[in-house]
Parts: sequence; structure tokens; C-alpha cells
Amino acid sequence: MERLTAEGVDVVRVIYPDLIGTDRARDVLVDHLPSACEHGLAFCRAVYHTSPQGDVVPVAGGLDAGLPDVTVRPDLSTLAPLPWEPGVATCLGEVTDPATGAPAPESPRDLLRTVLTRCAEQGLRPVVGPELEYFLLEPAPGTPTGWRRAPETTGAVYTAGLRADPDNHLLRTLRHLRDLGIGVITGNHEFDGGQYEINLTHSDALDAADRSFRFKAAVKELARKEGRLATFMAKPFGDAGGSGFHLHLSCDDSDEHGDEKGVRNAFDDPAGAYGLSATARHAVAGVVAHAPALAALANPTVNSYKRFGPDTLAPWLIDWGLDNRSAMVRIPPERGSGARLELRLGDAGANPYLLVAGTIAAALLGIQAGEEPPAPLEGYGYDTSRSAVLPTDLSAALDALEADTALTDLLGKGFVSSFLTYKRNEVERFQRHVTDWEFTEYAYHL
Repeated sequence: MERLTAEGVDVVRVIYPDLIGTDRARDVLVDHLPSACEHGLAFCRAVYHTSPQGDVVPVAGGLDAGLPDVTVRPDLSTLAPLPWEPGVATCLGEVTDPATGAPAPESPRDLLRTVLTRCAEQGLRPVVGPELEYFLLEPAPGTPTGWRRAPETTGAVYTAGLRADPDNHLLRTLRHLRDLGIGVITGNHEFDGGQYEINLTHSDALDAADRSFRFKAAVKELARKEGRLATFMAKPFGDAGGSGFHLHLSCDDSDEHGDEKGVRNAFDDPAGAYGLSATARHAVAGVVAHAPALAALANPTVNSYKRFGPDTLAPWLIDWGLDNRSAMVRIPPERGSGARLELRLGDAGANPYLLVAGTIAAALLGIQAGEEPPAPLEGYGYDTSRSAVLPTDLSAALDALEADTALTDLLGKGFVSSFLTYKRNEVERFQRHVTDWEFTEYAYHL
């Protein structure tokens, strides 16, 4: 309290992720911070079960239990001032069940911790590097959505500066995120008008997921301050590409061949096939084997599956390749300490904790099974005669997740059951919704 007050901070914003990765929060006056740390902040558990439209989905432990509480305590080790909000600092919250003191059953952060504990039992420490894309939109009254891309520039892929970013949105955002201390390293305009990509440095998996969650919340907040909308929706426009959430994964272990701390990249082996260790190849095999189920976590919305398809550079088939961006799993060319796999399956709408947890769980199952992956993709992909097709809609992906008992056992059947109930409700609501496309297609002719 004394330090924060001396720094001019009088409010601490405590945030935590819900099931879909949206930030839930409460502002705490600094004078009341000790009480928040000791007793916690009460939230309704059903916040995990609330849809983007505000409906409470009937997930077990919510409505059926009388809408009980969860307790959120500030994690002061994550405290950081908000560079764009004078007098406000922010931190993550730890969510527990007040009756037991155990982590809240739906907590995505604690799901990831559970998976990482299983990795530690194998002597592995996953390291993750996130890459996220998003669209920046500005108000456009009179248009169907009320928003348009900002700017509408085309053909400015992999550029920076005023040609693709005429009011320096990217520069302002990068500097604010740097000052927030979440490890951003680079940014550029992406393929479509108003689309940007910002990369974060690699780190331990939980820290990388924390930073990805805070990154998404911060980018959306910064856009709101300017009267604009930043969306990580998978495919917000039919005439544009989608936004991805690419995940770079390696694992450290310890042996006599490591660095001065005894740590080495367990995915590297100059003598191994493709310059990869058996551990790395088994991890690839696991991600490939569990890809249909993993799609439910990596592509968790009805809209997600409109990002897929031939010639989209978004994965469509279940395959892997060596430095091949048309594959679902790409092995970048670096070896040594840089050896890793890149999962290109995820879209930007994914909950970072669930995407990271699911990817690591699939890789760990592959490592435990000790199987080799199929032959790598050569040349341009999207050939259904060579590789199986991923689920083509959310319903199919959810069915695949439910059927993958090895993965659900590792993730925890209780969490998976809540996730499936929540997401199947989304599918049901969409199936009852009449779209503009349907009206245009049928109303004038039938």
C-alpha cells in the first residue's frame, strides 16, 4: 500500500479469465487491498458460465447449485501499473472455491497448472512463444455491423509505418504493452486491411499464457480508449482472411549436456531424424493424433471454422511439415536452443490457457506413447488424398474432444464436461438464429 500510494496508484484492478478467455475484473481501492488479499473478492461462480450475450448457461455448479460464489485473491507478484490509466495498477487474480479453498473447477489458469504438473513428473518444462493477430475497427454508421477495418489498406502484408498504419496505432500499442511489462517484441501490419500481428517473447508456459491473456485484454482496452474496436474474432469479415493464434512449443529438461544451469532444449538432437530428438518427434505425433479434439480448444467458436479452407494458410488438414506454412504443425528451421514446433491450428479467439494446456497435453500424450509421426508434408498442402481433414464445425470438434478419453482424462473430465456444456449451448443458440445470408438466399425466391 505504501509503495503504490507513493507511486500515485490508488486503484488495483484484479483480473482473471473466464471460460472463453474474456477478462473478468474488479477495481479495488488501495486502502482496501489488504482485505482483498486476506479475505478475497466474491464473484458469482456462474461468471464462468455466462455467454457473451449475458445468458447464464446451465453448467453444473452454477444455476443448479443456486449461483454460489467463488473467491478471487489478488496475485501481487503479477502487479503492474497500467501505462494508459494514471493511478491504476493491475494484477491477476487467483480463483478458489470458498468452501474448500481448492482452485475453482472452471479456472483455465489452474487447468494449465494441472497439465504442467504432469509434465514436471516427466522431467519436462514446456516453453511457449505466442503469436497473435487481430483486426482494428472504427465506427461505420449505416453498415451492417456498424464497423469497418481501420485502415482498409490491402496488399500491405508484413509492413510497418504509415503506409499500412496511418495514425501509428501499432507504435502506440507496442509502447504501451512494453511499459506494461508483458514481453512484446515485434509488431507489423498483417495480410488484410486493419489486421495486425504482435509477437510475444517465449517463456515458461504459464507465464506465456498469462501474458497472452493480458495482451488481449490490453489491446482491446487501448482500442476502446480511442473509440475503436480491436477484435480477436477468428474471421470477422467474409471478404478477408482470419486471425491466428500460433503457438511455438519446446521443452527444457536437465542433464549433463545442458547449459551452465544444466538445462537443455529437449527437442534438439543433431543426430536425430530431421535434427529433432525422439522427444520432439513423439510430441509432434501426439499433437497430430489428438488434433481433432484439440480443435475444440484451439478453434472454440462457431465462427472459427469459417477461417479454414484451401489456400487460406490456416490449417485445414491434419499434417506436419518442415518449415512448411501450409501444414498444421510447422517445424521452424532453427535447431539447437531454438528447436521447436509451431502449432498453426489456433485462431485468435482461443482462450490462451486452454490452447496452451491442450497443446501441451497432446504433446505429452505423444511423448508417453513414444510413437513416431507420419511422414512430413512436402510441398504445398491442402490435399485431402494425403491427410485427414480437421473437424469442419464446432459441433464436430466438441464431439471429437468428448471422444478423446486420453486427452480428457489428462485435462480433467470435470473441466471438459463444463466446457462441452457451455460450448454446445453456443451451437444450439446459433442454430436457432436466422442469419442475413438465409434471408437473402431464400426470402425472395421461396
